[in-house]
Amino acid sequence: MGKVRRILSVSGGKDSAALAIYMRDKIVDMEYVFCDTEKELPETYEYLAKLELVLGKPILVLKNDGRGFDHYLDLYRGYLPSPGMRWCTRNLKLEPFERYVGDDEIESYVGIRADEDREGYISTKPNIRPIFPFKEAGLGYSDIVGILNEAGIGLPSYRKWRSRSGCYFCFFQQKIEWVGLLENHPDLYELASRYEKTDEASGKRFTWCSHESLKELALPERVAAIKAEHERRLKHVQQSSSDRLLDIFDDSDEPKACVICSL
Repeated sequence: MGKVRRILSVSGGKDSAALAIYMRDKIVDMEYVFCDTEKELPETYEYLAKLELVLGKPILVLKNDGRGFDHYLDLYRGYLPSPGMRWCTRNLKLEPFERYVGDDEIESYVGIRADEDREGYISTKPNIRPIFPFKEAGLGYSDIVGILNEAGIGLPSYRKWRSRSGCYFCFFQQKIEWVGLLENHPDLYELASRYEKTDEASGKRFTWCSHESLKELALPERVAAIKAEHERRLKHVQQSSSDRLLDIFDDSDEPKACVICSL
């Protein structure tokens, strides 16, 4: 058997960044990779650059051989990805990662915390074994924030208006996060809106959000209503004493985002 490769895939999110820092001095030959969809937020790339400085080594960028989101959107005949059909994750995140690791024996380090109830991406390839250091050490949200603050990079700047990393048009965004994109990156909001279509024959709408288009969501009265509802939820959450105070954008009733995209 050859040497086991140890790989940590960072997403531009807080948990994978904290895990990379946590493992930095424990495994000196760790390989750090980032699967780039080329549809990421500017803040994500800025955060990865800060992380590279802390790690003292480069993060290898993986892409799908020039076949980006638009290529696959054409293959899927204009059907936007959704929680039920996450073709974006499979084609733009998982396939580049699996192609990079090949048939080597791999330990894949995943930044799922001890206070989370999810497993994350576990490859079906028999040569890839997932490792969960935070779960094994019993580290939760406050511990992760402490690691990031001690390293001097803190939380990603998009956390002021969005809960997680991922493509700027990620369908897992809540309505308040779409408002955040509208206000912080109106150019990206417009680009996301252009992907939405209506089938002339059937009248079926292909939109990022259920029941409304981004043009409808951007109407002033709709933005005001979304902000009011978010404030109501925020006040309710602030009455608790759990770590969910720090994750005010999370919604336990909505499907969980893809781990390889958002940790």
